[in-house]
Amino acid sequence: MDCRKKTYADEAVEAQITAFTGKGGTTEYQVMLSVTNPELPFIEQLQRIQRAYVEVVKEELAENAVAVFRRYFLSDAANQADLVMSWECDNAICPLSIIQQAPMNGTKIALWTWFYTGMVAETKENGMLVSSHNGYTHLWTGGACNRASNSEYQTRLLLNDYVMQLLEQGAKLANDCIRTWFFVQNVDVNYAGVVKARKEVFVTQNLTEKTHYVSSTGIEGRHADPTVLVTMDTYAVKGLQPEQIQFLYARTHLNPTYEYGVTFERGTAVHYGDRKQIFISGTASIDNKGNIVHTGDILRQAGRMMENIAALLAEANATLDDVMQAVVYLRDTSDYHVVDRFFREQYPDFPHIIVHAPVCRPGWLIETECIAVVPNDEAIYRPL
Repeated sequence: MDCRKKTYADEAVEAQITAFTGKGGTTEYQVMLSVTNPELPFIEQLQRIQRAYVEVVKEELAENAVAVFRRYFLSDAANQADLVMSWECDNAICPLSIIQQAPMNGTKIALWTWFYTGMVAETKENGMLVSSHNGYTHLWTGGACNRASNSEYQTRLLLNDYVMQLLEQGAKLANDCIRTWFFVQNVDVNYAGVVKARKEVFVTQNLTEKTHYVSSTGIEGRHADPTVLVTMDTYAVKGLQPEQIQFLYARTHLNPTYEYGVTFERGTAVHYGDRKQIFISGTASIDNKGNIVHTGDILRQAGRMMENIAALLAEANATLDDVMQAVVYLRDTSDYHVVDRFFREQYPDFPHIIVHAPVCRPGWLIETECIAVVPNDEAIYRPL
């Protein structure tokens, strides 16, 4: 894996660029852009991000790289989302996620984009991006939402609509969905409704503690419209054999999520003939009995969180050095400088951004999700 840090747009934007090329020739890129000057007004920060994005694509990525997913992290979505959309409407070719999760370095905007080479992408009428390559069909959605009366009903509608979207592409939630993200306004109040609806919809799709769930993050995140309580992003792959999907448990460190009433997998590894993609769900400072570890101590929680992530990655024969992209969520903004120093000193090559987003249990002060990729040589499977 290749990992680079560079500055763009007159050094106003830092880019973290990771790349992995498999033996089949397909390259995937993860690009994270962060503004470095918090004193700039939002419109200038947005313009610098846009400039940096164009420069990165031109200078660092292969000519045939295609964006397949993009997420903006904003400090004030109600006042900023329309300005982002005015640019995206002219440029967007991929599912778009716009979430209020303020970058913790004091700026107003950050951007994550996922790219592949050699893929032809098509956006369907229902908003799903479909790209087929080498016998696999990759399916992305971003920013799905509705305005039902509460978080439970909104989540139920989101999942039922997604089941239908997948069926239109000949896919199924239980067989093909690899990853979901749920962003919940006022997570301390509204997450219970998300949990209830997800569990009940999953049962109808044969997703139970006796089968499996889906890797996921469920965390604070606001939509520009205050009536939207839940926003959902998804990723699925049609064409995988069941044995190509490996669920990760790290039972020495973590317990099954259903033991404390929620329904997601800790991590999922997808085996291709040329690589293994590893999706780690939002992971916090927890032990294998479901207890919060190091209550009230942000640094020790951060340490246990990274230990848990490393244990999950190890089940897929990967390490923290194989992480291509990570998002670190902090509950308390005052913890930023301590956590930033922790990563700079302990994990200087860990590609990540830090944003403000309370976790689903108040006692968890920090949570991290990530995507890792390692080479794989299982010739029985097609390369990505």
